[in-house]
Parts: sequence; C-alpha cells; structure tokens
Amino acid sequence: MIIDIKNNIANELKMAQELLRFVHQISSASDIERPILEEIIGSLRVRIGVLNDSLGALVNEISIAKPLDSKSSVVKGIERVTIGSSNVALKSEYRDKYLKQLDINEGLLGKLRKNSLVKEKEEKDHRAPNGYAQLANKLFLDWSKRLLEKNYFAHLNVDLRKGNIQILTATYISMMIFTTVIALVLGLFIGVLALFLGLSMDLPFIVFVDFGLSRVGYMLGWLVGLPLASAAVFYFYPYAESRSLAGRIDSELPFVVIHMGSISGSGVEPSQIFKIVGLSKEYKYTRVEMRKILNQINVYGYDLTTALKNIARVTPSRKLAELLNGLSAVISSGGELKTFFERRSETLLLNYRLEREKFTKVAETFMDIYISVVIATPMILLLLLVMISVSGISIGFSMPQLTLLLLLGVALINIVFLWLISLKQPSY
Repeated sequence: MIIDIKNNIANELKMAQELLRFVHQISSASDIERPILEEIIGSLRVRIGVLNDSLGALVNEISIAKPLDSKSSVVKGIERVTIGSSNVALKSEYRDKYLKQLDINEGLLGKLRKNSLVKEKEEKDHRAPNGYAQLANKLFLDWSKRLLEKNYFAHLNVDLRKGNIQILTATYISMMIFTTVIALVLGLFIGVLALFLGLSMDLPFIVFVDFGLSRVGYMLGWLVGLPLASAAVFYFYPYAESRSLAGRIDSELPFVVIHMGSISGSGVEPSQIFKIVGLSKEYKYTRVEMRKILNQINVYGYDLTTALKNIARVTPSRKLAELLNGLSAVISSGGELKTFFERRSETLLLNYRLEREKFTKVAETFMDIYISVVIATPMILLLLLVMISVSGISIGFSMPQLTLLLLLGVALINIVFLWLISLKQPSY
C-alpha cells in the first residue's frame, strides 16, 4: 500500500513539473500551438485529479492493526495500472478515464512535436552558397589559412563570433583579400583615366590633358586609397557589428532577466530557463545567445556552468557576460537563482532609468543649443540681409544667393543635430 502511495505521488510530481513547463510555453507559443498546449494542460489536470482521488482511498486503507499478509495488498475498488516504467493505483471507476486522458495527452504531444518540427523547418535559414565567397576561396583560401596559422587575424576571428556573422574566418579573410585586389585594379583604372583625361564644360566633356606631378599624386591616391579603404571596411565591419549587437542585447537584457526570474521561481531545471527564453519571439537578439548555450549543452555535451562560461567569453554584450558568469557561480555554489535574478534585474532596471534620464538631460541641452543656433541666428541673419539690401552695400553675393546659402546652412545644421541626437540616444 505504501509503495502504491509513493508511486502515485511520484507520478503527480512528474505531471506537475510538466504542467508548469507547458504553462510557461504558452506565453511564447504560436496561434497553432496555443490551443494544443491548453488541451495538454487540461488533460494533465484531469490525470492529477484522478490520482489525488485515488490517494484518498489508498490512505484510508492504511492501518497498523491489519495483518501484513499477501491478501492485505489487494484493496477493494483499487486497480494497479502499469504504464511504461511507471505504476499507478487508481479507483476502478477512474481507470478508463485516466487511460483515455493519457491517450489524449500522448496524441497532443505528438501533434505538438510535429508542429514544432514543421515550424523549425520553416524558420530555418537555408542560405544558398555565396558565389562570391566560393570564388574568393578558390583563389585565396590557402593564403588565408597561412595567415590564420601565423595568428595575424586573432581579433578578427573573435569579432566575427561576437557579431554572429555566419562566415568562417578563413573565408572572410579570402573575401577581404579578393575585394582588395579588385579595388586595386579599379583604383589603377580610375587613376590612369584621371592622369590623362580631364573634364570640360564644353563639348566634348572629356578631353586629354598634360599630366604633371599633381595628377600623378591624384592617380596614386586612387591606386592606394581605394584598396586600403576596402580592406579597412572588411576588417572593422565585424567589430562594428558586434558593438551594434551588444547595444541591442543590452536593450533587451533587463526584461530578459525579469522573465528568467519569474521562470526560476516555478522551480524548473536551470537549463529549461534558457530554453524558454531561447524559443521566445520577444527577445530577437538575446535569444540567439541563449540558443548558443543550449547548443553547448545538447550538441557539444558541456555541463551548464561550462556552457555559461564559454558563451560569456564570446558574447558581444558585457552586461550579458557578467550575468552568465554570475549565473555560473550561483549554480556551482548551489545558490538561489530567483534571488540572483531579482537583484540583477533591480540593477539593470536602475541602469535603464539612469540611461533614460541621462538622454533626457542631453536632449534638453541640445534643445537649448538648437533654439539659439537654428531659430535665433537665422532671424538675426535675415535682419542683416534686409539692412544690407536697404543700405545698398555690396558683399559679392546677390540677395537670392544669400537667401539660398542661408537656407542651405539651416538645412545642414538640422541634419547635424539629428545625427548627433541619434548618436546620443540609447538603444532602449
């Protein structure tokens, strides 16, 4: 009898954990998955209720006064059901109901798995092989590998991983060399044209000219500047992309930590927290980093703490790296995850508020400067133009020309102000 009670309680605990997991999945489920999850949750609740009712009957049969013989293990109105490797004891009238709900649950789980597989196939990014990358590999792959072996592009390798640029480092270096060679040929062509040809306002517009030292310098400028510019763009692009990605992750991180804290409060396994966030559509950039953690666990076979440390080294966000290292320390020491997430979310939200307040102060300063420069200054200049036109003083420009220059100046100042505000504006 005691064994039956233990089996029922163990099955109830298992179903309660499944129930919590499916409840958390509803928030990030699609319109097709949500009804299936609701049915699964309803089926689990019915099965838990059946086991609870059967527990009452089992407990009532326990008595110290009863003899412990073979017949005492048979309880009237109770049936033992073996399902896979688990055993449950049910009231006879609940047996068919329990098995029916179990069949429904298994069918819904199969349907959910099938729908998830279809969804993964739809969302999977099937990229055709890049013809430009293939051509660059054919020409310069061996050279790129030799450069990597000599550790010339160590920072580039790290920046490519941090920027989530899905190109092998050797391939990227081959593309950089190939593009630089093309820019060198193009710069030589443009430089030669600039050396011998000039522009004229009369027909024909392109004329032959005598080249001097200035034109030779102009040609060398194209010959050297264009390849250097293309190589610099390729070299610094991964770093710029990783910086941009770090800002986007930081903008999502306060809310991600709050979400993770609410999940950890339900008592689920720590790795499930990253799975729920990784499958969520709410965090476009942070979920990529969470999926990296899951890949470290499921594909490479690392434990959770090692996976957290590995991703902390390559994530572009410093705040996320600190969070992952802290999580690794808490899990290793057996600390309380919910408390850790609550305190970290308070810190991140405080930084969020400070960033917003800081931008508000900067915006107020820009507003004062804008009023002085863009509103007051053009009015004063207009008064000066009127006075100049009345007095008849000649300054080398006609009134329409001065008016056009004034309008162009105001437009340029507006563009500069918008650019500066966009630079100072936080990404969240």
